[in-house]
Amino acid sequence: MNSIKIGIIGGAGYTGGELIRILIHHPNVEIKFVNSKSQAGKPVYETHTDLIGDTDLLFTNQLLFNEVNAIFLCSGHGQSVKFLSENEIPAHVKIIDLSTDFRDESHGFVYGLPELNKEVIKEAQKIANPGCFATAIQLAILPLAHANLISDEVHVSAITGSTGAGQALSASTHFTWRNNNMSIYKAFTHQHLAEIHQSLKQLQRDFNFGINFIPYRGNFTRGIIANVYTKFEGDLDLAVSMYKDYYINQPFCIVSGSEIDLKQVVNTNKCVLYLQKNRGNLLITSIIDNLIKGASGQAIQNLNLMFGLEETTGLKLKSVAF
Repeated sequence: MNSIKIGIIGGAGYTGGELIRILIHHPNVEIKFVNSKSQAGKPVYETHTDLIGDTDLLFTNQLLFNEVNAIFLCSGHGQSVKFLSENEIPAHVKIIDLSTDFRDESHGFVYGLPELNKEVIKEAQKIANPGCFATAIQLAILPLAHANLISDEVHVSAITGSTGAGQALSASTHFTWRNNNMSIYKAFTHQHLAEIHQSLKQLQRDFNFGINFIPYRGNFTRGIIANVYTKFEGDLDLAVSMYKDYYINQPFCIVSGSEIDLKQVVNTNKCVLYLQKNRGNLLITSIIDNLIKGASGQAIQNLNLMFGLEETTGLKLKSVAF
């Protein structure tokens, strides 16, 4: 097929940098422009220093909508709705938004979790890419909801790397605070809870249980490890079989038969799951890279589906285990 011509809005941040890093090696994509008001005119590799020698792209403050088939919106939360209200996007241009602004599926956006909405994504014009914590947690419990087997509250303890907070520095992202340190934040109130509830009710219509979510800040840069447990009456073999059946046609979701660790997924678009049964509870450990499966990689997975490509195209990335 002809190359998909894309533009990136807000390309100076972490998610924009990861999109560029992956897309410059995607066999069916040509990056036509990378927009950044703050970095306009500068080489992309001066901001994303890992790209030195890989690309000669320059940041631009221009919006070349007529030259692209799709755009990625990588600006901060609240900025996408403002951007779309201020700019007229041609009807032929597909939109993939990485912010929280349209995850409620307002304004014609489809929620872009392929393991939930793959067939709808294929026909969509506008995609709301899921949040990183939301991705890890949903992939841990979608098979239960699909089988209508969530019968009690869901308990979640999950830790994320510092890149989850974005590139702008804050008191809790400085090295001197983050290193050798841990903390919780937004306990029971995290913004990703809304999209998780929305997806579970899509699969299990009577889902009306609490999700008790305790998020942690970790003293590492990339990755999420989520431990999710809820009541489950079946045995472990039944649970493992059910999870493998649900993910049989989902190339990035793997059910492991042994304990897992975060380095297995860092730098990949994978979600690896490990199940344990204890005293009537099913514990699911879910690991992802927050910047790839939790953001830019999943956005590219959605792009592939929207343009009729094999969803793994450009995303067969290896983890860095050592």
